Amino acid sequence: MNHKRWNLRPPLSREHLLLKSGFSPLMSQLLVNRGIEEPAAAWAFLKIDPSLSPDPFLLHDIEPAVSRIYRALLGAEKVAVYGDFDADGITATALLMSGLSQLGINVVPYLPHRLDEGHGLKIAALEKLHEEGVTLVITVDCGITGAAAVKRANRLGLDIIITDHHTPTQELPPALAVVNPKHPDSVYPFKDLAGVGVAYKLLQAVNKGLNKTESLHDVLDLVAVGTVADMTPMLGENRYLVNQGLQQMNLVLRMGFKELLTKAGMKDGKLSANNITWMMAPRINTASRLHDALPSYELMMTSSLERAQALAEWLESKNLERQQITQAAAEAARQQVHAKGVQSLLVIESGEFPAGVSGLVAGRMTDEFYRPTIVVKSGKRVTSGSCRSIPEFNIVEALTRCGDLFLDFGGHAQAAGFTLLTHNMAILEARLLAFAEHSLEGVDLRPRIDIDAEVNFKDLTGEAYADIQKLEPYGQQNPAPVFVSRKVRVISCRTMGNSAEHLRLRLQQGEAAFDAVAFNAGDNIKEITTTLDIVYNLELDQWNGRNTLRLNLMDFTKAR
Repeated sequence: MNHKRWNLRPPLSREHLLLKSGFSPLMSQLLVNRGIEEPAAAWAFLKIDPSLSPDPFLLHDIEPAVSRIYRALLGAEKVAVYGDFDADGITATALLMSGLSQLGINVVPYLPHRLDEGHGLKIAALEKLHEEGVTLVITVDCGITGAAAVKRANRLGLDIIITDHHTPTQELPPALAVVNPKHPDSVYPFKDLAGVGVAYKLLQAVNKGLNKTESLHDVLDLVAVGTVADMTPMLGENRYLVNQGLQQMNLVLRMGFKELLTKAGMKDGKLSANNITWMMAPRINTASRLHDALPSYELMMTSSLERAQALAEWLESKNLERQQITQAAAEAARQQVHAKGVQSLLVIESGEFPAGVSGLVAGRMTDEFYRPTIVVKSGKRVTSGSCRSIPEFNIVEALTRCGDLFLDFGGHAQAAGFTLLTHNMAILEARLLAFAEHSLEGVDLRPRIDIDAEVNFKDLTGEAYADIQKLEPYGQQNPAPVFVSRKVRVISCRTMGNSAEHLRLRLQQGEAAFDAVAFNAGDNIKEITTTLDIVYNLELDQWNGRNTLRLNLMDFTKAR
């Protein structure tokens, strides 16, 4: 366990509106920490009210997009859904393929190859689709930075509808419609939909005009998986859509997903967002990291049990292979960092490891060194980069400042990618490093734990855990609540695990006592003193048919 800096959120004023509206002090604090200040918004959040999901026709360019799809339906045109190779893009592709084909549209999928083509709209792919008789291309989870490709499509007479959620660049693609809640002219009240969420809103608008909204329930599981996997904020409409999708999955689980979870070792139980994050998403993404995205797409679409079992088994084996490759690649990256010295921004050459794991390695180095990290794969002519960052440094803003150097780039504040001519890489590295040094000057670059509230153990007894669970589903900007308790007495402590890598403790404060675990903290056992200050979240330990509340320690120090 590497100790971190503790960031305790400021406590609420006793006069806060939520407290005066009947919310408990703890729940009021948790809601405000998630940006929810008004009672009406708080009730909608906790009830996961349908009002969290706005009318799809508020989206920019949604009407011309829907009209063009209707024309394709009436004219029996051939339509392509052009996706992306990650879990968000694959689920979005599967969603539109399912929804549009149910309406009778002749629709085909196109998923680019991560290694051969890369992210985003490619001119060669659009030319190929045009030659195959496609007259309308609908992008999902990509396209917002594809101005050049759209211009070429326009010259071919190929209509393009962009649906995307990535941050637009200064030049918007001249498509027939650009459906993106982040569009500069957008009035849509929720900006943080995943790519699959935007695709769902388009399908919702199409079906709404045809009075066929009942069929949308069948694709809500895809929305939940893609939204959680893409780590979009679990607030607002995302919270509503994921909750709806999880309900659908716990009612009727798609055959491919059921086999995937079975191969991953999940036992019967209520499916949660956590299961998507740690069990489903890595396996779905593995296909494109080591091969291509089609097996994951087929897993979502197949109605054959035999085929679903074979695909799930293949993905499981590839995921194990991916884990081994990532472990070795991370060690090689770590050596590079130490050899160059830890700078404000880390640039790592991927060397011999597959480009498909570059993002994973960048993420590991960002977590370990708490620096924005770029892992690059250099070719003779073109270099590609995968970027991960920390909350204090907006990586896509940094890349935008260097936009003149790229062939293509895009992403989010903490995850992005780019391609550029190899001879420009040294210039890019120098510019980004200078920008990072300036932006991060004076910033405490140690990993940070954001703590929701300081509590006593007695505050967590009774109905407290049940109340806290109302915040689920958890995710980005709505994580499982984190607490700090001070001067906690250690009744017992021992190591556990095959290599004694974890700690198991019994802790007491006042008359309340809890079991606790500290994963990967076995080496820290010498730091355990009679009394501790601890940072943790609550979890339900399910063992031998018993449900016991315990503390999951995230950090600790000697009591002050």
